[in-house]
Amino acid sequence: MIQVNNASISEAAIMAEMQYHPSNNKRSAMLKAAESLIIGELLRQRAKALGLSVKSEANHATDDNFLDALIQTEVAIPQASSQECEQYYALNPQRFASSPLLEVSHILLGAAPDDDIARVEAKALAEQLITQLQQGALLSELARQYSACPSKETGGSLGQISRGQTVPEFERQIFSAAEGLLVQPVESRYGYHIVYIARKVAGKQLPFSVVQQKIADYLNEKVRRKAVAQYIHRLIVDAQIDGYDFNLSDSPLMQ
Repeated sequence: MIQVNNASISEAAIMAEMQYHPSNNKRSAMLKAAESLIIGELLRQRAKALGLSVKSEANHATDDNFLDALIQTEVAIPQASSQECEQYYALNPQRFASSPLLEVSHILLGAAPDDDIARVEAKALAEQLITQLQQGALLSELARQYSACPSKETGGSLGQISRGQTVPEFERQIFSAAEGLLVQPVESRYGYHIVYIARKVAGKQLPFSVVQQKIADYLNEKVRRKAVAQYIHRLIVDAQIDGYDFNLSDSPLMQ
């Protein structure tokens, strides 16, 4: 039994709440469920103390409904200024550029992630084929012979690729590479790739006017999350909570 000021939270309520907090183990799920119920009770108690009438479209106010009403009433959240948005834009130019385009061909030597022997063999073969390519062999011919990718039918060509079209571990390596044949195999969950970048077209910087609202929304949400965490922290500190040791620094609900 947990006591939150003058209200009780039963073990049965915690067990019922656990279904909404999946975790790696039962204890972690129970802690998250208890924290959620405690915070929900504190929000309702504070709203009642302030005389707030909290309603929702479904006629059943959720914790978020109470939190929104309380934040609106008790917390002043500043909005990002144009100057702050411009400063963020200037400090993070890479975030506001269109994706570069790569014209790529490859040979995939397939190997399952959990097949250590197959992966060792695939890497060794990839290194051999790279040496053959450096000595004048044609990638299109080797692709038709060795590749496990359907692109083998087009000589290994993947066409033009932009960010987000391939798996992250493959993308990370090819987008940071220069044009030409990569001298080392590229490992991915599918095996090892021999990669040739025929052409690389750099992304273009998006003008500030195009991304200003996106930046403002991001900064405003960041400030709001911090304000919400501080507000909930204050409610917990000011409350009398028995039966639960609230570790504020570790609580996922305080992040």
